[in-house]
Amino acid sequence: MKLQFLGAAHTVTGSCFLLEADGRKVLIDCGMFQGAKRLRELNYQPFQFKPAEIDSVLLTHAHIDHCGLVPKLCREGFKGSIYATKVTCELAAIMLPDSANIQESDAEIMTRKGKRSGGITVKPLYTVEDAERSLQQFVPVRHDERLQITPAIEVVYRDAGHIIGSAFLEVYVTEAGVSKKLLFSGDLGQPGQPIIKDPVFAEGADYLIVESTYGDRLHPMEETKADSLAEAINDTVDRGGNLIIPAFAVGRTQTLLYYLYKLWKSGRISDVPIILDSPLAIAATRIFLKNTQEFDEDMVEMLRHDGRVPQMPQLQICESADESKALNEREGSAIIISASGMGMGIIDSFF
Repeated sequence: MKLQFLGAAHTVTGSCFLLEADGRKVLIDCGMFQGAKRLRELNYQPFQFKPAEIDSVLLTHAHIDHCGLVPKLCREGFKGSIYATKVTCELAAIMLPDSANIQESDAEIMTRKGKRSGGITVKPLYTVEDAERSLQQFVPVRHDERLQITPAIEVVYRDAGHIIGSAFLEVYVTEAGVSKKLLFSGDLGQPGQPIIKDPVFAEGADYLIVESTYGDRLHPMEETKADSLAEAINDTVDRGGNLIIPAFAVGRTQTLLYYLYKLWKSGRISDVPIILDSPLAIAATRIFLKNTQEFDEDMVEMLRHDGRVPQMPQLQICESADESKALNEREGSAIIISASGMGMGIIDSFF
């Protein structure tokens, strides 16, 4: 058995692990490097393996830093199955084409700039067509079912409580009659977070591979988060300003909407307009609402009590670019939830 760390080591993005056993090769995650320019440039480097030699890919969840290089992998020769939970498959169907759109747009901008200085044409990391084609290789799996991936490798997906559909992986490897259990944490959620179920407990492992982005800090209590959000909103509105919140499309946006609903329902914030200005977040929220089986008991009880998903009359959805541009002309205070990528230019300015 051999395990290589090909990402998420000395940095927190680009998750990718190569497991070899009995002559077969399996990838655990195939994520994109995100953040500063020096990290994003790693995505354009050749893979440290031959994609055609990989038998299968096991995805922990749909965040791009865990699945964002799948289209590149498939384009370069990987023909095997990509195993993921049902909800992760549904999210990947919107996340990967959206990522491809960004790759194509970035390449077009870089090409235009290059031509002005006699440069060459820049090709995108992968295209929308590459992303759509890779989705045909996805295979949905269920939590807690043991799957035979290769003759020597089995896997069980366990609920990680990170985002909807997320999992940590129990991988069982048997070589020469000796069995070992490896546990890949992926991204683990906090107990007690809104909407989704808590992560389940794992029982024992021979090797534990943990991604510990927040392993050196304590998270604030849920009520503290709500208090801080209410304070920021009320202070901004009192001054006649707008509160702009960059949020990940999957997970953070839905959690924000949950907090905003609770604060508004309890009278802790006013009827200030709440504007969701991210097509990807809108699509992801609709996937959330289709998969209520993933919700925790508190959210299920809320749905049972109200008979439907709670509504906020002041919530506005920007479905088009024109609707988004029109925000520049609106008057009065508002809470605007937009894509987390809006801060990338600020990040680049420091590196």
